[in-house]
Amino acid sequence: MNEKPLSHQKKRTFQPEKLSPPRDFSKPSILLNNNAESAPIIIEIGTGKGKHALSFAATNPDRHLIAIERTRNKFEAFAKQASQQDLDNLTPVHADAIAWIVHAMASNSVAQIYILYPNPEQHNPNQQWLNMPFFEFLLSRLQEGGEIILATNIETYMDNAEQQADRVWRLPAVRQQVPADSQRTHFEVKYLARNESCWQLTMHKPTGYQTRFDEWTASE
Repeated sequence: MNEKPLSHQKKRTFQPEKLSPPRDFSKPSILLNNNAESAPIIIEIGTGKGKHALSFAATNPDRHLIAIERTRNKFEAFAKQASQQDLDNLTPVHADAIAWIVHAMASNSVAQIYILYPNPEQHNPNQQWLNMPFFEFLLSRLQEGGEIILATNIETYMDNAEQQADRVWRLPAVRQQVPADSQRTHFEVKYLARNESCWQLTMHKPTGYQTRFDEWTASE
């Protein structure tokens, strides 16, 4: 168990009950299957045109990736490619990730979460992922021992994320520089081709980690 109250419990509390379901919301069939032997669930937030999602699903047939993208034109480009590749372990979702996760995901149900090259929100730092109250809810959906992988080319964004992971969220985390030959996303390819540095922060949820949303469930 946590040795002392988490710092995030002093922060403004996220209010999931105030979020309406996304338009035309329905849970994917993979989430309706209660079989304990079903594939581990992976979530990608902000999948863009789907370069990482398509590659991940193709190379990890034993895992099921739910890839969420809010922007219509990016999602349509991604969905078209996903349809062509016909990967059974990939579920494209067109929605705001926060509202969708609130209404779709059960507590302690996600093995891994990818947030690759999010909007740096340099003029609105409160909207950076680890600065948001929602991050506590996101952690409640993550399994014990699960991990969140964040990548960015903005060093100050990574500095803040690393600090927040340690001081606020109390998460063990490893910061690494992304290899120059990595090609996970279109942004990553572009940044590395310009000889920019990119960083990755891998955060793990410890055994016994508690949030204020561990028992919270969206009403049907």
